[in-house]
Amino acid sequence: MAESNPELQAQLSQLDHELEEGDITQKGYEKRRTILLSQFLGPAQTDQLQRALASQGDGAGSRTASLAALSGRTNAPSIELPRAESPYAAAQNGKPSEYMAFPPSQVGRFQEKQLGIRTGSLQRQPSASSETFLPRPQTPEYGYSRDGTMTGTNFAFNPDTQPGYDGGFGSPGDTSRLSTMLESQQGYFSDFTGQQMQDVRDSYGGPNRYSMGDAFSPTAAIPPPTWTQSDLPPGGAIESMLPLEPRELPFDVYDPHNPNQLMSKFDNIGAVLRHRGRVQPRQTAFWVLDSKGKETASIVWEKVASRAEKVAKVIRDKSNLYRGDRVALVYRDSEIIEFVVALMGCFIAGVVAVPINSVDDYQKLSLLLTTTQAHLALTTDNNLKAFHRDISQNRLKWPSGVEWWKTNEFGSYHPKKHDDTPPLQVPEVAYIEFSRAPTGDLRGVVLSHRTIMHQMACISAMVSTIPTGGENADTFNSGLRDANGNYIAHRPRASPTEVILSYLNPREGGGMILAILFAVYGGHTSVWLEGKAVETPGLYAHILSKYKTTIMVADYPGLKRVAYNYQQDPMATRNFKKNVEPNFSSVKICFIDTLTVDCEFHEILADRWLRPMRNPRARELVAPMLCLPEHGGMIISVRDWLGGEERMGCPLSVEEEHSDDEDKNEDASAANGYSSLIGGGVTKKTNQKKSRTQLTEILLDKEALKMNEVVVVAMGDEAKKRANEPGTMRVGAFGYPIPDATLAIVDPETNLLCSPYSIGEIWVDSPSLSGGFWQLQKHTETIFHARPYRFVEGSPTPQLLELEFLRTGLLGCIVEGKIFVLGLYEDRIRQRVEWVEHGVFEAEHRYFFVQHLVTSIMKTVPKIYDCSAFDSNVNGEYLPIILIETQAASTAPTNPGGPPIQLNIPFLDSLSERCMEVLYQEHHLRVYCVMITAPITLPRIIKNGRREIGNMLCRREFDNGSLPCVHVKFGVERAVQNLALGDDPMGGIWSPLASNARQNYLMLQDKQYSGVDHREVVIDDRTSTPLNQFSNIHDLMQWRVSRQTEELAYCTIDGRGREGKGVNWKKFDLKIAAVAMYLKNKVKVKAGDHLLLMYTHSEEFVFAVHACFCLGVTAIPMAPIDLNRLNEDAPALLHIIADFRVKAILVNSEVDHLLKLKQVSQHLKQSAIILKVNLPNTYNTSKPPKQSSGCRDHGLTMRPAWVQPGYPVLVWTYWTPDQRRIAVQLGHNTIMALCKVQKETCQMTSTRPVLGCVRSTIGLGFIHTCVMGIFLAAPTYLVSPVDFAQNPNILFQTLSRYKIKDAYATSQMLDHAMAHGAGKNMSMHELKNLMIATDGRPRADVYSRVRVHFAPSGLDRTAINTVYSHVLNPMVASRSYMCIEPIELHLDMNALRRGLVMPVDPDTEPHALLIQDSGMVPVSTQISIVNPETNQLCLVGEYGEIWVQSEANAHAFYGSKERLDAERFNGRTVDGDPNVRYVRTGDLGFLHNVTRPIGPNGAPVDMQVLFVLGSVGDTFEVNGLNHFSTDIESSVERCHRNIVAGGCAIFQAGGLVVVVVEIFRRNFLASMVPVVVNAILNEHQLIIDIVAFVTKGDFHRSRLGEKQRGKILAGWVTRKMRTIAQYSIRDPNGENFISEEPGAAGNRMSTGTFNRAGPPSMKGSIGGSTLGMNQQMQNLNIHTGPGQDFPSQPGQAHHQSTSSMPPPGISEMPTQSYSDSISELPPSAFREGSDDTPTEAKVQNFPPHLTGTGGLDYSPIDAKGMFDDDGDGLQMRYGLDGLPISPLPEILRPGAGRTSLDGQGPPEPSYINKPFLGDDEQVASPEQLQHRGGYQLHDDDLTPMPGDRWSLPSQDRGYIGYDEGRGGGLRVANRDSRDEEWERDAVMHLNYVGSGSDGAKRQG
Repeated sequence: MAESNPELQAQLSQLDHELEEGDITQKGYEKRRTILLSQFLGPAQTDQLQRALASQGDGAGSRTASLAALSGRTNAPSIELPRAESPYAAAQNGKPSEYMAFPPSQVGRFQEKQLGIRTGSLQRQPSASSETFLPRPQTPEYGYSRDGTMTGTNFAFNPDTQPGYDGGFGSPGDTSRLSTMLESQQGYFSDFTGQQMQDVRDSYGGPNRYSMGDAFSPTAAIPPPTWTQSDLPPGGAIESMLPLEPRELPFDVYDPHNPNQLMSKFDNIGAVLRHRGRVQPRQTAFWVLDSKGKETASIVWEKVASRAEKVAKVIRDKSNLYRGDRVALVYRDSEIIEFVVALMGCFIAGVVAVPINSVDDYQKLSLLLTTTQAHLALTTDNNLKAFHRDISQNRLKWPSGVEWWKTNEFGSYHPKKHDDTPPLQVPEVAYIEFSRAPTGDLRGVVLSHRTIMHQMACISAMVSTIPTGGENADTFNSGLRDANGNYIAHRPRASPTEVILSYLNPREGGGMILAILFAVYGGHTSVWLEGKAVETPGLYAHILSKYKTTIMVADYPGLKRVAYNYQQDPMATRNFKKNVEPNFSSVKICFIDTLTVDCEFHEILADRWLRPMRNPRARELVAPMLCLPEHGGMIISVRDWLGGEERMGCPLSVEEEHSDDEDKNEDASAANGYSSLIGGGVTKKTNQKKSRTQLTEILLDKEALKMNEVVVVAMGDEAKKRANEPGTMRVGAFGYPIPDATLAIVDPETNLLCSPYSIGEIWVDSPSLSGGFWQLQKHTETIFHARPYRFVEGSPTPQLLELEFLRTGLLGCIVEGKIFVLGLYEDRIRQRVEWVEHGVFEAEHRYFFVQHLVTSIMKTVPKIYDCSAFDSNVNGEYLPIILIETQAASTAPTNPGGPPIQLNIPFLDSLSERCMEVLYQEHHLRVYCVMITAPITLPRIIKNGRREIGNMLCRREFDNGSLPCVHVKFGVERAVQNLALGDDPMGGIWSPLASNARQNYLMLQDKQYSGVDHREVVIDDRTSTPLNQFSNIHDLMQWRVSRQTEELAYCTIDGRGREGKGVNWKKFDLKIAAVAMYLKNKVKVKAGDHLLLMYTHSEEFVFAVHACFCLGVTAIPMAPIDLNRLNEDAPALLHIIADFRVKAILVNSEVDHLLKLKQVSQHLKQSAIILKVNLPNTYNTSKPPKQSSGCRDHGLTMRPAWVQPGYPVLVWTYWTPDQRRIAVQLGHNTIMALCKVQKETCQMTSTRPVLGCVRSTIGLGFIHTCVMGIFLAAPTYLVSPVDFAQNPNILFQTLSRYKIKDAYATSQMLDHAMAHGAGKNMSMHELKNLMIATDGRPRADVYSRVRVHFAPSGLDRTAINTVYSHVLNPMVASRSYMCIEPIELHLDMNALRRGLVMPVDPDTEPHALLIQDSGMVPVSTQISIVNPETNQLCLVGEYGEIWVQSEANAHAFYGSKERLDAERFNGRTVDGDPNVRYVRTGDLGFLHNVTRPIGPNGAPVDMQVLFVLGSVGDTFEVNGLNHFSTDIESSVERCHRNIVAGGCAIFQAGGLVVVVVEIFRRNFLASMVPVVVNAILNEHQLIIDIVAFVTKGDFHRSRLGEKQRGKILAGWVTRKMRTIAQYSIRDPNGENFISEEPGAAGNRMSTGTFNRAGPPSMKGSIGGSTLGMNQQMQNLNIHTGPGQDFPSQPGQAHHQSTSSMPPPGISEMPTQSYSDSISELPPSAFREGSDDTPTEAKVQNFPPHLTGTGGLDYSPIDAKGMFDDDGDGLQMRYGLDGLPISPLPEILRPGAGRTSLDGQGPPEPSYINKPFLGDDEQVASPEQLQHRGGYQLHDDDLTPMPGDRWSLPSQDRGYIGYDEGRGGGLRVANRDSRDEEWERDAVMHLNYVGSGSDGAKRQG
């Protein structure tokens, strides 16, 4: 078909090319293609095409003429689709209009009747020669260039050519564009063509505006879910209220000044202006008045027209712009005349005007200029000078590429000939109005000339029909029409010229439409005065009278000011000017620009202001006007007298619905004007007609509104009388929709048409509306061209309507055909309500309007300046947030320069509670939180000309945590419903009940245990000798010495990467012998002694280790103490010396020098004196006397007793981040087994050397540094960690140079290396196994970062392997040589909290937990996943404790004879092999099977990998659900930009969940609290109790940057941490306190949260908080010195005690002279009046378990050291010397409620070491102590000292208790708790596993 027409073919190919280039969208392409085809096809083919289009359902609607500017290139020729024609439109340039058909719309049907043309929506077809659609010329039409554009004249300013504006100033940055422009992330800024990425943003039309909580989105074309037959209501219950039919304009619109001039002859407003200049040259067009009412400027129509022509001519001749280019208009509101001239000049010139309202907002101005690609800005001289000044002062940059013209200097245009006026050639688009959405995003709305003309015609028709009281002068029936349907008798007019008085902004919205465009259209006079004028009493009334105003354009704030001023002082208005009384008789109508109607004020305005001012029509004057400020300001409803409402297709009175027949009869009788007096038809008709033009008021039922239903209680006068009835709400109507507009009420969430009498979103369609947003095509489609659905009776599938509508975002209803608006969509709050009815669970949403809530608060709560509300979608439900501005929240000083006012927190609290109560009582709204700010601090938007709190901006800042609020109060007990409960809320996830529930769920699953690869024989690859015949590493070393005497054994790499002098095997033997003989002869060591080895990473350390081996000495390697952390390291060193009876400290020269430093030596000496510890001698083994023979020659051989299992050969001391010690004992058999596992698992051979670098004193670092080279017969290279820290490249250089195959690393050292860019240029393809040790869950980012960083160096991605390294076994699982990348799982957090493992898709579960595997089991190792309480094997699909059986397991915790420790190493499963003895790691995890194609030829291989979730001690339980503290902390750390990375700690204290947060900045902490609470609630379904903030630096961290949770907790509990603010989230006495009952004994309610560096033996609860105590606690008063004074209760009895007892085991309690070494306590911590914590005043007491026994009730074993004697000498005072000793209540005295051993009171705990199990102290009771190698210390030897040995009870994770009845269960070693008084009185009971009476029965 196209082939026969070359012109069509060319145009189609051009169209195809544009589509391929992306210049137009697919939808635009189809529309344009249809238009082209319809031009060249015959009628039959057109009909066929129309049917095809209809079948596709692509109805264009009446506004499918959305402008081509929205999607086409701005610099390319384009065909622009016009909007729907108005009925008065004429053909352009005398050419006939061509139309094409689309599926008919309501408006289309009306126009079809009017014009007699069969058309759908009358899309005007542009003809090829139409001037409106001429393509842009490829070359400029005029002979000029931009370069010299008028720079020589005095009105053009180009910043680019000005000196001093060379861009040297800082640019405002791109952030403004990204932050304010909606489409900033939609990819259109590259070419300004409107192509957009389809991402969903939190913006208008997105989740913020329309709810995303349902399954479908209103902004995407996704239909609501199909109803099933069962869902369908019975019979005809599915009743949708169809869109209203449009009314018609009942007559043609003529020029008011020339009844013969049809206004439809004019195509655009520019042509009308020319007409005004010719017809009314001398009539005043505009008056401008200042704030005092003085005339500052005026202009007549002739001048307006000639000046506009001049502007147009200059633009055409001088600007180099094409038709349709954008021109910015930068004028202030008072420069209305200049603005009008420039605006009309743009219209005449054919360019698109962009009015800019915020002249002083540079960011917005720059953004709009960039957005619209405006290269020309019109302004005035004054404005340009102001810009110069501001830009210079603020060092900003002029917007680039923009030329500035001063139109006030242009002058007028005087054509030489009468017909010299250039013809009008205008584009489709007239102007772009930018406004802010409720979300704060700037969006431009495109207004076409056709839109303007249609809107003007409607307004003109409405104004012309306003009754003025002279209607009865003619007897002719004004209702009769001629043959064309026009009225025959027009109403008489007093004067054709209306006088429009406005103080609204004339540059946008209703102010511009009525004061400027309508004035031009009708030739009316517009009087504009500044908004401040209404504040002067009487001035506004005087101006109204002076100018004989006929049309008032105003808003509620201004009118209220005027009316209330008059009420207060009527004479000020009446006597404003002498001898002139105000007279409003000329006023015809008062347009009030608003979104909601204020009925009460209408009565005051009409009856108490307009009527006293001599206007008899006062009630008829008031006309609230519904404009759409976000969509161009177009008017969609206002009261009018046009009639035609009976054609809208809806009942026009409530009675009509019930008595249609009566209405028909009455109408028939009234038609001829005659009726009987009995029937009263005429009277009835008149009343009905009158009621239709009146402002209808209705009284609605409030409760029904909450369910979106409209229940009309009363109407009209009755509504006014009953307005004060409780439970009702008075609502006023605007009027009918404007002519030609169709309107629908649609459910905003589902896009379904609402049923009658229900609340929905108002959707409107009219030729008077814009076609869309500027270059926001996606939003244009969803907002301006939305299509609703409806259910057709009997069909379960919703049908899509053909009509297209504009979504107004307004919620309201239609009653009697009139529009009632309740508020914006954003102003509605949802809340879910749940109940059980007849045993069935019911839930639905209730709806509340912010305006109603605000009214309730303002009326009933005092001292509130302003308030607002919004809802936030948290955890799947909408939670209401109330914002309050009050003067009580202001800290501004009363006197300038004075101190800021302190906030009255109790008053703010009571204010918040009052708000919650009011809203609950009046509206049944359960408030989530109330946030309080100072006045005028919340973000505001301009609504109808006034600044109001923008609740969407508030919500955005609320989500960001940047609201300027000073106080926050939560009501979570009432508001939050969607909280999960575990299967056993009291017992937790490990209880038999919860375990059985999981087992039933996983009934058919296998049990979780790994296979085991036993390697009994290990062959030496050099000699083929079985290495398992060597019982110890020393014998193997001697064999290496004899076989490989001259081969390299050790070599040190120095700081420059150079090799040191190598040590061969013979020399190695000599060096060891020399050190051993030195120790034997000089130090006089003997077998069984303990030596502390403190060396830098060096060969001397290796020699010393092996010397200890061959002497039978217990070696205790320890890293050198850190000069910067003496407070931690000195106590740790002294405790090891004291606890293990260290005979000597062995050092090398570097450490010897360090210890002799004055700072270190004095610190150690003073500490030792205070602790009464004798410091042993220090011996430097760097240069021992040389020996000429080896170990065997000196008789340094191994004794058989030394290699027996259980003989302590080596003690590894691990330190938790809290600097608490875990001592692990290894024998020779364990050392050999560790080497075997390393060799076999990592396939290590003698051909590749070994590297030793970091952590050489423990774990894999020790193995690689000291023994692995000997086991393999391979050389060992040593790289010092100090050298690595200074130059990380050394390590990778060594790895590369010596082709090392297996290396050990930590994530911290790799972070350091990557931060310094190390290793990128090395060749590391020989490195096959980089082992990254982790002691818990692997960090998911480490692998990816290492892989990317080292990719250039050739490091294979499968060589980066994590190793699960535990203190009891340094290689429990490893990824080494698995040959695959890490296996990642995303786990469902909800299931995980219940103990289940459920992998999910991260795309559907945004809060899924990402974890990586820790590898497979190494050789000779088996892993089982066991329920830690029942000791049963877990099933696949749940997680449990990781139990390990391996030869390489450590032998014991050194020195401990505690049964609990024995249980730790004697785990036996109930349902597994009873002969297998496991070590319990205390970590949680699971085994997972995967299949990967890594076999020969890609064959699939099944692998069983271990996933580690974290330590048991890292978890806590609430409501029977298990939470990992690290996950919650990471959620908090991500949630706000002010939170320091790794700056959050969460713990459970006394049943309260406490979050401590470290922050960068302190401003407005109260606004951060909801962000933290919501983040945890959203992702973890947990409500925390307390949020405490500390400043950066006050958060305790270890030297490796790990959180020191114990110190954080201890500091918080003892109130020594400097918290800057603390907020309570839940009221512990609240009615819905969602927590455990603290006093319930016998069941575990909570578990402790503690970071593990060692094995946490168990879950234990954390110590109690000092907040939220029950009133019962108030009778307890604790006095711990001047810094800890608490106010005592009146009449309180103080129990006397001989000694003051601090919390048992708090390591932070200082002695008088040693407080400086405790990082927890500043020197002033115990000064009088110390007040480190601002929240101190709130805290009344310590929880008892932090000051005595409380619920802890330790047995004597908890108070004993491992080498203690149960003697009286161990009794010691806890009191601090020199400090007053506080009397303690009996209940808090140490040992209260305990049975003492000697009958005379409890033994006081000694401060001798308790070896550690995990983070806890594991101690032996005196009865169990066997003094093998032990010693006794009395109180004259040791004094309490902060450090590693003691910890808060709250820091304990609990103990693995021994339960005689069940074997290795998780139980706590608490003695019987018989203190019933404590259980009764203490709310803050510390719940341990198995504590309480139940635990007592089992253990006692």
